[in-house]
Amino acid sequence: MYHLPGSKTPSAPATPQAPEQPSQAPGAASEVERLHTAAEVMASTQVNQVLAELDAGLIGLAPVKQRVRDIAALLVIDRLRKNRGLAAQAPSLHMCFTGNPGTGKTTVAQRMAQILHRLGYVRKGHLVAVTRDDLVGQYIGHTAPKTKEVLKKAMGGVLFIDEAYYLYRPENERDYGQEAIEILLQVMENQRDDLVVILAGYKDRMDTFFSSNPGMSSRIAHHLDFPDYSVDELLRIAELMLLELNYRFADADAEGQESARDAFTRYLERRKQQPHFANARSVRNALDRARLRQASRLFAHADKAHTAEDLSTLSAADILASRVFAQPHAPSAAL
Repeated sequence: MYHLPGSKTPSAPATPQAPEQPSQAPGAASEVERLHTAAEVMASTQVNQVLAELDAGLIGLAPVKQRVRDIAALLVIDRLRKNRGLAAQAPSLHMCFTGNPGTGKTTVAQRMAQILHRLGYVRKGHLVAVTRDDLVGQYIGHTAPKTKEVLKKAMGGVLFIDEAYYLYRPENERDYGQEAIEILLQVMENQRDDLVVILAGYKDRMDTFFSSNPGMSSRIAHHLDFPDYSVDELLRIAELMLLELNYRFADADAEGQESARDAFTRYLERRKQQPHFANARSVRNALDRARLRQASRLFAHADKAHTAEDLSTLSAADILASRVFAQPHAPSAAL
């Protein structure tokens, strides 16, 4: 059986003084074992707090949040069964997150790692996020050491592999991605009590990847599909981002200039229909460019003492100067 140094095995005795031992999660194992209601487990482990932070920190994504709650419920009930002495096999926890870029997959993976740690299903609760380049080498003998090093870092936590389908390139006979897949499969099966793997990417490409790699598909227990954000949701995300940076959208003025908020709404309606739209990631990029235009606008009046309001307000002009408005706009019924 393939085994990584530094990870636990069923037969190995505990080593309390191991240098990498993490701080204990809320609700120590011995304490959780004495609890007999779901409410007691949730309160003791502070899983409710993680779920509340997920709700508050992410706009929309109602189906995803419900699946996270369902998985948390499964783990809590599994814990209660163990406390009652009922025979229980640890649930399979490897997952697949599908959706377009910028839909919150990495953020949800971080929250999932916290939930798994607090309920005692992983030792550390950290997240290691990687892509193909972190796992696959460029020459013979290079892939195995790279993959094993990443797995060693992830042990006791969650390994998040973004765009996992790029591991498999059947059109290239000299590609070494298959070697990384085989190592991952062994660890996902033999050490599933010490590592949770989350594969992520576009849904259609992940479906193709699973059809070509049935061994990987059979090890994934939970599939979460992340929907695109609506324009209203993207606007709320933008306002939260601005609030964190001490910026705001300018109101409409007496001269008939529309509010920056309305201008940004029109920007989103256009940008969503263009290629390479990446949801919240595109919103952040658009706000960064608007801040750049605002800075240039204020800098043009170098001798003026700008007020705090001047320095923290994005005008409609800062939005409308985007090249998105220079392109024809085709109204869409979907918007």
